Amino acid sequence: MYQYDQYDQEMVDTRVEEFRDQVKRRLAGDLTEDQFKPLRLMNGLYLQLHAYMLRVAVPYGTLSSKQMRMLGHIARKYDRDYGHFTTRQNIQYNWIKLEDAPDILADLASVEMHAIQTSGNCIRNISSDQFAGATADEIADPRPWAELLRQWSSFHPEFSYLPRKFKFAVIASDTDRAAMRLHDIGIQLVHNEAGELGAKFFVGGGMGRTPMVAPEIRAFVPADELISYAEACLRVYNRYGRRDNKYKARIKILVHELGKEEYTRQVEEEFAHMKTLGLNPPVEELARITEYFQNPAYDKQTSDDLDLSDPDFALWVDQNVSAHKQPGYAIATISLKPRGGIPGDASSKQIDLMADLAEKYSFDELRVTHSQNIVLPYVRKSDLYALWQTLDEAGLAPANLDLITDSIACPGLDYCSLANARSIPLAQKISERFADLGRQRELGELKLKISGCINACGHHHAGHIGILGVDRKGTENYQLLLGGSGAEDASLAKITGPGFTEDGVIDAIETVTDLYLEQREDGERFIDTYRRVGMARFKEAIYG
Repeated sequence: MYQYDQYDQEMVDTRVEEFRDQVKRRLAGDLTEDQFKPLRLMNGLYLQLHAYMLRVAVPYGTLSSKQMRMLGHIARKYDRDYGHFTTRQNIQYNWIKLEDAPDILADLASVEMHAIQTSGNCIRNISSDQFAGATADEIADPRPWAELLRQWSSFHPEFSYLPRKFKFAVIASDTDRAAMRLHDIGIQLVHNEAGELGAKFFVGGGMGRTPMVAPEIRAFVPADELISYAEACLRVYNRYGRRDNKYKARIKILVHELGKEEYTRQVEEEFAHMKTLGLNPPVEELARITEYFQNPAYDKQTSDDLDLSDPDFALWVDQNVSAHKQPGYAIATISLKPRGGIPGDASSKQIDLMADLAEKYSFDELRVTHSQNIVLPYVRKSDLYALWQTLDEAGLAPANLDLITDSIACPGLDYCSLANARSIPLAQKISERFADLGRQRELGELKLKISGCINACGHHHAGHIGILGVDRKGTENYQLLLGGSGAEDASLAKITGPGFTEDGVIDAIETVTDLYLEQREDGERFIDTYRRVGMARFKEAIYG
């Protein structure tokens, strides 16, 4: 993984001391909240319902064991002994005291971490495939490109005050594990007919009040020009993006209103101009970065065999373990969705344990997934059983990856000042209702996602089953949506009809899953059956 050089470290250390002075002035009353707000947001600090929330950047979801242990330390010392892993592959803490924030950032800086680009109208944390560098289905490792984008965007003077927040995802496989087309810019590394490496660009995706799937605007950008093309996309957005109305400020609105063709024309025009300026990063810089992402020292003699005689272990392997490009190795996903648990939450003890396991079994590396789980990307198959036993003892071995209880949920009304309804208790109740693993496996792949408001931090638009919390005359109400996907078959879920109470929406989920089992054909997932049968049949089952 990438290691800071002296310039990276100096930038982060300088930012810490700058913010320490700003906090000191705020606490002394020399800065008003209105003056302080943009400063704290630049450092990942939000003021929520009960306390400050700090969101820590985890670029493309990659962590070392040392960094993971620091996250556990922060949870213990400065929060209420837990952290919440997010859909941006970050972690956030919900009970932070303002006076502690500079010390937390200093602790993070000591392990090459920070909270820059986790909030505000800037280019946010660059996301990527959590299996990057380990899966056989990618054409290249996307992480060097994600890191190059991170370095290019950090403190970029032109893009520090965009019309609205901006999100990139970079993948290198036809299998999309990062919801790439639901980002402001999605980049897929591809080969052209000549076998040259480049990128396919998708621009104008996103969720929130106006969900959109990003259209493809260019089938191939040469690898050496990827950054310049991204900059051209942003320059056009920065020129025309609405700053007078935050609900119309995202690039998806601009692409929609200009039209894909006109937006693309202007990007190409800007791109041609940029070529004359020589603004592409030197190829030596990508080469320098790429050196940090070499394959680990695999044991070429390790066995590719796996003893599955323990039925519980066999279930976990079948559900939570993925194929690796290296014979004798596997990719293991740790589910942070235990029965009755809060999706994405982990105690400091669990965080420390995952760090220890990464050090022991995964070449000192972990990945945060956009579905709020943790991946160990380099595990010997011969170590999987011992790994599973340790996880099981710690309550970290639910065999539910991609099943209905592997839900995504935002913090909701329990924490967030924007929310209309609670997400966490609903996710917990659904987890209990569908707790039987046999029933979960019978339902198969089923992505369930919950948002407490229209801002869609829980990605409800991208759920096979989505739930949106709304305010109905002062009462929490839940709309049920069907048919979304954040994968390579990207689609947006549609509202079924009138909303429900908390218990009512769970009953409705049971109704639609029962109908799916009744109607499905061989090999069909829930989303496949829904698309074949159509919304009308499901609405009839729900509402009569």
